[in-house]
Amino acid sequence: MRPVRIAQLGVSHEHAAGKMRSLRLRPDAFEVVGVVDDRATTKAANYIHWDKEESAYEGLPRLTEEAMFAIPGLEAVAVEVPNLELVSAAQRCLAHRLPIHVDKPGGDALAPFVQLRRDYEAQRLPFQMGYMFRGNPAMRWILDAARRGWLGEIFEVQASMSHNYGNESYDDYIGNFHGGLMFNLGCHLVDFVVSLLGRPSDVFPFLKTAPGDRPGIHNNCVAILDYPAATVTLRACSREVGGLERRRLKICGTKGSVELCPLERYDGTPLQMSLVLREGNEEREAGAHTLDFGSVRDRYEDQLLEFARSIRGETAASASADLLLDSRHDCLVQEVILAASGCAHWTNAK
Repeated sequence: MRPVRIAQLGVSHEHAAGKMRSLRLRPDAFEVVGVVDDRATTKAANYIHWDKEESAYEGLPRLTEEAMFAIPGLEAVAVEVPNLELVSAAQRCLAHRLPIHVDKPGGDALAPFVQLRRDYEAQRLPFQMGYMFRGNPAMRWILDAARRGWLGEIFEVQASMSHNYGNESYDDYIGNFHGGLMFNLGCHLVDFVVSLLGRPSDVFPFLKTAPGDRPGIHNNCVAILDYPAATVTLRACSREVGGLERRRLKICGTKGSVELCPLERYDGTPLQMSLVLREGNEEREAGAHTLDFGSVRDRYEDQLLEFARSIRGETAASASADLLLDSRHDCLVQEVILAASGCAHWTNAK
């Protein structure tokens, strides 16, 4: 496996340091050649504890953006600028014909993101959104099981992305977004639900402020996605005691149900999910099961490996691999996110 020469544009996205750690975890797949420190040009990262995050960049060259684009043999960029600057930064990468892994979400407007995504598709350049559940083995199992009909017709999805971390500067950060926490965190759930069920018939956002917080900070949010046979309820609140460990996903179908809690874990304990089947299939008997996905060491490792393989032209045909070149899923996800976070009105027209 030949390592892909990659640089990181920005350190101010809340996932920037974690993404860099993921890239450096696989020197067989990525040669990280430098990082552009954008802290002097943005206020979005004030809440990040840099004393804890600096170690992710230890030993890496600090570059200007111009110097990054001038690196000989640069093959890809991880775009980790603040949320509302992601699309413009990605456009600059496109001008240099560079494949990108770009963090979430795709800005607070639809048209610029759609144009960017379709331009990448037109040039057949790999484009990967950093939605954090795309490599989750339990969620990948659910998508596969749904495609194979094991769960029957899905009629209910409940999911939570709540937590109880952050400080006053984090509140200011969330206050930058009209869609608040649903825009910032609920987007990960939207990406999964759209993969599972496709385009909803309608989307209803409910944006509230948690008790005791100042008005205008939408940190207590619910979105309902309506489908012909299913109702999807997504929740994101930054004041749920123990919320981070209690993030959960419940899916009910006419042939079976699954429940995953927590959604992910990287503490050496195996990730497990409960499954109940009304009838057996080619792999499991009817009844209750506990699915064990083993210990997962990193959130983005598998996703980024798919990115590297796509750049090298080694990716076999698969649903996840197709996402890097086909713009339709990413554009639909962006449309649903904006409606679910109250940034746009939903239309059912395709």
